[in-house]
Amino acid sequence: MFNLGAFAIILDEDKRVLLCHRRDYDLWNLPGGGVEKNESPWEAVIREVKEEIGLEVEIEKVLGLYNKPAKNNLVFSFLCKKIGGKLTLTDEADKIDWFHLSEIPNNIPEKQRERIFDFFQHSDVVMKNQSGPSFIESQSN
Repeated sequence: MFNLGAFAIILDEDKRVLLCHRRDYDLWNLPGGGVEKNESPWEAVIREVKEEIGLEVEIEKVLGLYNKPAKNNLVFSFLCKKIGGKLTLTDEADKIDWFHLSEIPNNIPEKQRERIFDFFQHSDVVMKNQSGPSFIESQSN
């Protein structure tokens, strides 16, 4: 069985990326998360962004599809734009901020960093394998 994930890249007018800081780990992340049963990845990313940071978004483009074979995970990344709502701290995010590419924090999972850099470096949809443990997995060992 595959586990599906969906994450949003949201930019401001200065091309800064929106990241949220997790309450449960000292990590910055793209807003997003797991796809629920009977939910599509595009429905999931819209729901997750609203739950995590309070924004209503629409998908502009599929950016990437990332296979994590060791975990049987398939992760979608989407370019999203704000259409409503207000940035809000939630049970999942205790900080929200905008970052230029050169300012992406060190405490972001490497796979998330790779997806952000892929967006800025590729104009077509990226499809690739990602290997190695996530930051959270390596912290719990």
